[in-house]
Amino acid sequence: MEIGHAAVAITRLQDYCPPAYLVDSVALDVDIRDGVTTVTSSLSLRRNPASADATVMTFNGEGLLLRTLALDDVVLDSDRYHYENGLLTVEGLPEACTLTSVVDIEPEKNTALEGLYQSNGMYCTQCEAEGFRHITFFPDRPDVLARFTTTVRADKARYPLLLSNGNPVAWGEEEEGGSGRHWVTWEDPFPKPCYLFALVAGDLACLEDTFMTVSGRKVALRLYAEHRDLDKLDHAMASLKNAMRWDEQVYGREYDLDIYMIVAVSHFNMGAMENKGLNIFNTSCVLAHPSTTTDAGFQRVESVVAHEYFHNWSGNRVTCRDWFQLSLKEGFTVFRDQQFSADMNSAAVQRVENVDFLVNHQFPEDQGPMAHAVRPEEYQKIDNFYTLTIYEKGAEIVRMQYHLLGAENFRKATDHYFEANDGKAVTCDDFVASMEAVSGRDLGQFKRWYSQAGTPVLTVTDEYREGQYHLTFRQHTPATPGQEDKQPLVIPIRLALLDDQGAPCALDANGQGEQVIIVDQAQETVSFAVPEGVTPSLLRGFSAPVVLDYDYTQAQLARLLAYDSDGYCRWNAAQRLYFAALDRLVVEPGEADAEAAALVPVLEQVIARSDEDPAQAALLLTLPSEVALGDRHTPLNPASIHLAHRAMKRALGKALQSHWLSLAENLLATELSMDGRAMGRRQLRNLALDFLAAGEHDEAAGLAVELFELPLCMSEELGALKVLVHHDLPGADQALAQFAERWQDEALVMDQWFAVQATVPGEQTVDRVNGLLEHPAFDWKTPNRVRALVGTFTNGNPSAFHAESGAGYRLFAQALSRLDAINPQVAARLANGAARLPRLEPQRRERLAEVLADVQKNSSGNVAEVLGRILSS
Repeated sequence: MEIGHAAVAITRLQDYCPPAYLVDSVALDVDIRDGVTTVTSSLSLRRNPASADATVMTFNGEGLLLRTLALDDVVLDSDRYHYENGLLTVEGLPEACTLTSVVDIEPEKNTALEGLYQSNGMYCTQCEAEGFRHITFFPDRPDVLARFTTTVRADKARYPLLLSNGNPVAWGEEEEGGSGRHWVTWEDPFPKPCYLFALVAGDLACLEDTFMTVSGRKVALRLYAEHRDLDKLDHAMASLKNAMRWDEQVYGREYDLDIYMIVAVSHFNMGAMENKGLNIFNTSCVLAHPSTTTDAGFQRVESVVAHEYFHNWSGNRVTCRDWFQLSLKEGFTVFRDQQFSADMNSAAVQRVENVDFLVNHQFPEDQGPMAHAVRPEEYQKIDNFYTLTIYEKGAEIVRMQYHLLGAENFRKATDHYFEANDGKAVTCDDFVASMEAVSGRDLGQFKRWYSQAGTPVLTVTDEYREGQYHLTFRQHTPATPGQEDKQPLVIPIRLALLDDQGAPCALDANGQGEQVIIVDQAQETVSFAVPEGVTPSLLRGFSAPVVLDYDYTQAQLARLLAYDSDGYCRWNAAQRLYFAALDRLVVEPGEADAEAAALVPVLEQVIARSDEDPAQAALLLTLPSEVALGDRHTPLNPASIHLAHRAMKRALGKALQSHWLSLAENLLATELSMDGRAMGRRQLRNLALDFLAAGEHDEAAGLAVELFELPLCMSEELGALKVLVHHDLPGADQALAQFAERWQDEALVMDQWFAVQATVPGEQTVDRVNGLLEHPAFDWKTPNRVRALVGTFTNGNPSAFHAESGAGYRLFAQALSRLDAINPQVAARLANGAARLPRLEPQRRERLAEVLADVQKNSSGNVAEVLGRILSS
């Protein structure tokens, strides 16, 4: 039997049909041997009463060498089934039966990292979204839930650890005389879709602990990594226990198995995977140690560990009916992990960081050729829809429901959702239905957020007349690919009005200083009896994912930045001040000193209060990136954006030189602390050092070298390295060589070394990146390394990627083609770096389109879909 390959087809939401047969249970036997792994699968099938199909059932299976196929222990003749193009069709199935298949697969050759594959000598799996079909035959769709019993067999000396979902129920040695092989059987008592299946076979170190649930059950916690990384698991363990307790307290969700496991894997297409009871993690999202991990890395580990744990209920116990409902689990769980991180750290800083990421990354996606609804209508490759729209915008949609209902009713609604749908595969509509059932609200119009693509623009105008202040709101969502006409959305707007002293005005008879206005029409006006001259504090807490268009004066922005109690509105005011100055510099590049001088008074106020919350001060003092600035300009000329940004940074570096020097000297710690305040102080110090270097201060290089030579932690060491390299200071080359020699055996640290060089501003970096692609430490088969170098260059260094010569585009195209032959899923995500093509000035647009068209001609289905959408725009 020949190996099958799936053809690319369009899948549409409107075509959804229930499966013809359900799978009640699965018995898997995975026999791992060098060069070939044999998988025996027995599926207990039962005709689905919800399906109109009769006795024919289709199973997915890609890259499988079929040895035998049996129905109720009787081997089938070839005329009873058909296997072609990744689909196995079996005819004449009775009402209930057992279908057993034996297939061979080759995990060692699996560079796409879907299904079962090898990573640094261990075997592991990745089955979301459609990876299980690379392991055995199955109706590979999330609405088929089955109970899995899995037996894993392998050489005991090389693979002493054999893991799968659920609880271990049996184990032993194989009876073959002196074979040295062993086996373990795992039983998962909870029905799950096959995308949640997991398997690991390897020789790993383990960090063990226990957690006592609220009902008094003891859960064994086991975190696995390569032996050399055992000392990097403590933070992940602490984060896991915090997440488990938090989920019990905030959502009433208790863990349900006897054991919870996490395995760190070096080769992984995504960040982590919530496989039931056995989470598979990218090493970058679970390993953390102060000497090798930045403060941001520590926070990411905490967030991702929590995210995958929270999926145990919002994704596993209640899963999605089809992949169009992906945000049902991902958007909801991102919202939950954001809540958790806000409770564990500074809530104000956490919200600003979430919004900053959304506005500067998801908004451009929503406004470009890759725009799609949170619940899309169709797709070619579901892998391409693991997007920021699904995750981050999906989380904002949940957050709006949280605020519409209030904390108490939202908790009641999520209880209703979990209890009504436990063990089921459901839809976004089912989630909203629970919100409606508890609150009594009609959320029919609100559900447009799920089906309507694009970022709404909320235009706000105001006037004072007849003793009242009037605010008029107009909403408009621009057309997106495939959606020309947009309907009004439900937009909750938290607002306050600040008087000329910066104090909030009373907005009602009860003296409340804040209100939530619901705008659900194309235009609405609200009025308040307040004094003249107020400054509106709009969209507090970023209460809705919209672009706010209000013509603030510089004085109003300065007032918000100085006095507003809302962390988001303070940050937004700072961003607007920066953007206004930078926009003017794009047109008049010689006025940087004057623009900086105008900003100095308000920034000095921020610096003066920086000790109150150093992390928040660092956010307020950070200039918008070149990418964010470029997104405001059409046609986009990255060279002029780069010049304006560099000039402003240099001017602010000089204008506030004494302040930067004071921060750089006074924030230097003598002892290592990993609490939030210490992390904020390091973040602010690194920022000050960066501005000092940009302003060409004589002491910048010496301070950076000193910090690099004797760092307390990786945040200091890497921050100093960036300053030296990005500003081409004396000692930069020596520091790069020293860093590489020091950390050559730490893969995640070396990823940072590649990324620092990929983000050096200027066209000359193209040659540097081309050279690094030939570096002995660069590996095309390791997604983390590819993302660190090529992904960072493409998405984070516009002045180099968009080099006028076109060299950056040629590098990108060559890298894309090479990676596509190895790992189409990662290549497709990398291809998204070209999504700004329609906004480029004509010459660059033509050059980029030309190289993309060449790549598309011979690309995989994953990459072809992404490039097709970009080029058609």
